[in-house]
Amino acid sequence: MNLNHKIVYSGLTMLTRAWSLTLNYTRVNYEPVLNFRKRKIPVIFAIYHEEIFPLCCLHKDEGVTIVVSRSRDGELIAGVLTRLGYNLARGSSSREGLRALLNAARQMKANKTDVAFTVDGPRGPRRISKPGIIYLASRSGAFIVPVRVGMRTKHVFKSWDRFSLPWLWSECRVVYGSPYKVPGKLSAERIKAGMTGLDQKLECLL
Repeated sequence: MNLNHKIVYSGLTMLTRAWSLTLNYTRVNYEPVLNFRKRKIPVIFAIYHEEIFPLCCLHKDEGVTIVVSRSRDGELIAGVLTRLGYNLARGSSSREGLRALLNAARQMKANKTDVAFTVDGPRGPRRISKPGIIYLASRSGAFIVPVRVGMRTKHVFKSWDRFSLPWLWSECRVVYGSPYKVPGKLSAERIKAGMTGLDQKLECLL
């Protein structure tokens, strides 16, 4: 990482922290997550790529592990997330992606840290889950917690995910779905069904 990158990442991190102080958060059904943390049982947060900004602000400095791709966008996101107190599991290609999932599973087991997973990243299709999170939940035995964010005022970018940035002072309603598990052994049909079921759970939250 060169000096220019460090300056950019540090500047974006400062801006993100300052921006987060203006947001008005309301959490819905967060008690199950708190109960898991008291018992040191990690969970996997399932989120949409478009809603990552307010969630990164809300859960900063908690040591959550995030699976981040090695794409160009992923490099920028990773540079900021590490400065916001997140742990990273990196991977983009099929082999690297599997390595990232195994790394995330190891961190969950060794450090009892939660994992956040953008289910439709890094390039979409938008709001269509990929199999990685189902594999991770099956491999680790962790509960999946679907999470959505309703932003009262926001700017929607013209990107594949329609990335949403809440305006300053915006109200952000964060809804946590009921934690659930997937089977320990999964066939291709069960993985596909798991993806579809997760998408349905996410869509029903807002």
